[in-house]
Amino acid sequence: MWDIIGHNEAVTCLRSGLKDGCLAHAYLFVGPRHVGKMTLAVKLAQALNCVEETPPCGECRACQRIAAGKHADIQVLGVPTGEPGIGVQGSTRVVIGIDQIHDLQRSACLKPFEGKRRAFIIDEAERLSADAANCLLKTLEEPPEGVVIVLLTANERLLLPTIISRCQRLELKPMGCAALEEALVARTAGGGLSAEQARVLARMSRGRVGWALAASQDEGLLREREAKLSALVDLAGAGVVERFAFAARLAQEFVRSRESVRQLLGLWIEWWRDLLLARAGCPALITNVNQEESIVRWASAYTLAEIQAFVKSLRLALRRLEQNANSRLVLETLVLGLPAGASRSESSGDTEK
Repeated sequence: MWDIIGHNEAVTCLRSGLKDGCLAHAYLFVGPRHVGKMTLAVKLAQALNCVEETPPCGECRACQRIAAGKHADIQVLGVPTGEPGIGVQGSTRVVIGIDQIHDLQRSACLKPFEGKRRAFIIDEAERLSADAANCLLKTLEEPPEGVVIVLLTANERLLLPTIISRCQRLELKPMGCAALEEALVARTAGGGLSAEQARVLARMSRGRVGWALAASQDEGLLREREAKLSALVDLAGAGVVERFAFAARLAQEFVRSRESVRQLLGLWIEWWRDLLLARAGCPALITNVNQEESIVRWASAYTLAEIQAFVKSLRLALRRLEQNANSRLVLETLVLGLPAGASRSESSGDTEK
């Protein structure tokens, strides 16, 4: 039982390949972060090693060990994505290095240790170093028999065209909010998730199934999200000294975990996009529906030009961080350029009263 929310075309393709014995030796799962790429890859690995007649059953020893990240024949390489259910090697790396690909190649040449087939999942494959990508290409050109390699990426433009051409590409798109709402209510039936809560999560996730499911099971994710947005609002009313201090802390965090800072800036983009929609008279389309009143009030504190300019600044900062620019300088420039709207927002709130 695949038990996957959405992505019907991808599941059908994999199920048919498994049934007909014509699975590709390599797949490329393309889609935004937390859309469910890792979940589908794990299901494929389970299906390859499940001992029941209709794989993956999810209940046999092989399926359970793969879900727990303990199966000897299933390896995951890359940087962490935050998706639960399976461990990731090399969590402190900025890139996926050639040594990791050499390890993959050595393991791929061995017979399965405890299952039927070996599978390798390369998470955030766009982070392959140049040497690692070229090394992997040799394996994709001459794959060992019975081995399946699955590459996951949110940005296939950063992959070598030759790597893409040697994989069967499956695109995983975000679900529509209405369909995701229904799926969340059905999945959590009896678990206390109301229709309104499902609506909020579907909108906040922007159709990303993985994030919505994780948030439905862990209230801490929502509290963390609220705290980060609250810090952004406070920063808009802070002085230069406070902004420099915030940028310094953010730069230190970037050294420890680049992904956490990228996710934070992505959250900021969502917030400012909501301000843009509200300022343009389209509040029904905002993502953070649980903060609609605050968003409408803050939107009135800025002009459309200010909001658009800062969204551009956020996107530029993300690109520069990806290009390994000086993170402290990039983040200081970004934070100092945040439009100061606190006093204007307060005045707007007073006027509304």
